[in-house]
Amino acid sequence: MKEIVTCSQMKALDNHTIKEMGIPSCVLMERAALKCVEEAEKIFGPQESVLVVCGCGNNGGDGIAIARMLHLKGIRTHIFLAGKEESMTEETALQWKIARNYHIPRVNNPQWREYTTIVDAIFGAGLSRPVEGNMKNLIHCMNDSSAKKIAVDIPSGIDGNTGMEMGIAFRADLTVTFGFRKRGLCFYPGRMYAGKTVVADIGIYRTKEQGNAFVVEEHDLRCLPPRRPSGNKGTFGKVLVVAGSEGMCGAAYLSAAAALKAGAGMVQIQTVEANRIPLQILLPEAMVSCTFTEEENSRILSWCDVVVIGPGLGNYGLSYERELWFLKKAGELHKPVILDADGLNLLALRPKWKEYLGEHVVVTPHIGEMSRLTGKTIGEIQNCMAETALSYAEETKTTCVLKDACTVTAGREGSLYLNLSGNEGMATAGSGDVLTGILAAVFCMYLDGEASVSSEIKAALGVYLHGRCGDIAAEKYGSRSLTATNLIEALPEAFCRKEEVLL
Repeated sequence: MKEIVTCSQMKALDNHTIKEMGIPSCVLMERAALKCVEEAEKIFGPQESVLVVCGCGNNGGDGIAIARMLHLKGIRTHIFLAGKEESMTEETALQWKIARNYHIPRVNNPQWREYTTIVDAIFGAGLSRPVEGNMKNLIHCMNDSSAKKIAVDIPSGIDGNTGMEMGIAFRADLTVTFGFRKRGLCFYPGRMYAGKTVVADIGIYRTKEQGNAFVVEEHDLRCLPPRRPSGNKGTFGKVLVVAGSEGMCGAAYLSAAAALKAGAGMVQIQTVEANRIPLQILLPEAMVSCTFTEEENSRILSWCDVVVIGPGLGNYGLSYERELWFLKKAGELHKPVILDADGLNLLALRPKWKEYLGEHVVVTPHIGEMSRLTGKTIGEIQNCMAETALSYAEETKTTCVLKDACTVTAGREGSLYLNLSGNEGMATAGSGDVLTGILAAVFCMYLDGEASVSSEIKAALGVYLHGRCGDIAAEKYGSRSLTATNLIEALPEAFCRKEEVLL
């Protein structure tokens, strides 16, 4: 897993590298420029004409150094200075002096059609207010150009922490960011504006205080334990799915089917009588229990290793009774619980039930459900996804999986995992039900002596695997036609690709 940072953390790391480790700022600037040039050359054509648009801060200094290096390679390169020379930082002023010594052309009124590539080095990650006036018009002209577009560190106009557009933002095809990926490059719309993102190592010193936030990548699936040849259906984990009300059989089916396909050895569904026959036809591998008594509930809860509560559970008297009973008793027995969908909606209506949450529970709200749980507006949550998930996990002592285009997994002690797998096709009915089943199966994988792996890491791996299935399904069906069932169908290939990563 690769670290990600906030803007303030990145600034602290820069300062530590410069002041404590003794690497001059101008050296880091040269390294950053070299990395940008390396990546730019990978997309250059045979006859490039490059315009580097530079601000007066250190991001602009990076841009001026890039222009010099391209110029020395014989590539036609011009600089457009988006600001006044007297406003330059010390490091940028030095780069500007060197550029003049090399007679690199400066243009004051760029003819945008002349250039095949535009490099954005205006603001970087340090932007603190909306882009307005001449700067807004400038970025608009840059975006209107048909040239290839490269952003230095982060597209100008994107909030480096939230990914939100601040008035207007540069639309890059490629972003070369330095040291560590910034949070704003993970969240939308920042991730979309960044295009392809390359994280370049320029020698920033890693400190223990830099934070505990990470992005999950494909090679992290190797953390999933191998399936033991000596195992059996009991040792591979038993999942209880408390789900489905009358007319909501599909949610129970999707969650149970995903758990089985993701490797759980046995699955039992606790549901209403009306769902018995459809579920037995749709999923003959699963057991179905429709008796809600103390004795029967105790039996199936003692039998299982992981409990899923919520998909299609409904919002009426029996739904409350079912959730409350299993939530309380699972906690007493220290059984892992995946709480989703109507399980969360019922919790929002009964805030006192929070006392039954704890470290054994994984909550998986989408932003609408999180709004009901916290009282925050959807807009407020979207503007601070990481903080919202972290706050709820800390308050309830749970693992919080806050679902959106970039899903956030937060641990109760402050760890954070951002997911970059998946696509817009997964915004479809039943996708969340599939995730609950996958999460339950992943937790089952760690039953055999893997207690040292935290709940948030297990959840983050499950979230990544779910998104990987979405990417595989989109390759086959396209994002527009993707369904939740396609996600389950993609699990075998997702696991096969995991094995390829191991090799």
